[in-house]
Amino acid sequence: MAEPITEGPVALRKSPLSHLQERMDAVAVRGARGVTLTELPFVTMVNVRVDPASAAADRIGRTLGAPLPRRCGDTAAPGLHTIMWLGPDEWLVLSRADAGTVTAKVRQALDGAPGSVVDVSANRTTLELSGPAAREVLEKGCPLDLHPRAFGPGRAVSTTVGPIAVLLWQVDDSPTYRLLPRSSFADYLARWLIDAMSEYGGPQVA
Repeated sequence: MAEPITEGPVALRKSPLSHLQERMDAVAVRGARGVTLTELPFVTMVNVRVDPASAAADRIGRTLGAPLPRRCGDTAAPGLHTIMWLGPDEWLVLSRADAGTVTAKVRQALDGAPGSVVDVSANRTTLELSGPAAREVLEKGCPLDLHPRAFGPGRAVSTTVGPIAVLLWQVDDSPTYRLLPRSSFADYLARWLIDAMSEYGGPQVA
């Protein structure tokens, strides 16, 4: 993630879930049934729309360090960036670099071709759910088949968790998932996940 900004107006930002971090920490479970939840705030997110067969798409891919993914669920992760497929002509770029810098470079690569490059960093926040029980927690309210045979590291799709629309990305085999809800729905989603995690702190019922 990008280095935190400690000076100027941007330093006064409050993340959508800063008020819930203590509750997320308190509900964390360790061990064989472990699961943790935390917010990763202020991630750079840039929405890109362009014809995937165009020269502009090729230029954007070279700028980001990898071709734009072409299939639903696919991602590419070159260096500082992760590129997620959102639709036939739409991608979301997550980055550890400054949002203004990424947006400017991708817009330059678009070079006036039909399409758009928009900084949407304030549109969503990121929740990270991780641990041996993370998949079980999600399965309480996600309609996707999350079994490793169907969904694994590097996959990212639009779905719902509980009643909330999210972009769901599996990062690794722990498993670790990152959920990207709209900022205005993040509080509801975090509370839903906290409730879904609560049983794992007690003894397992056979």
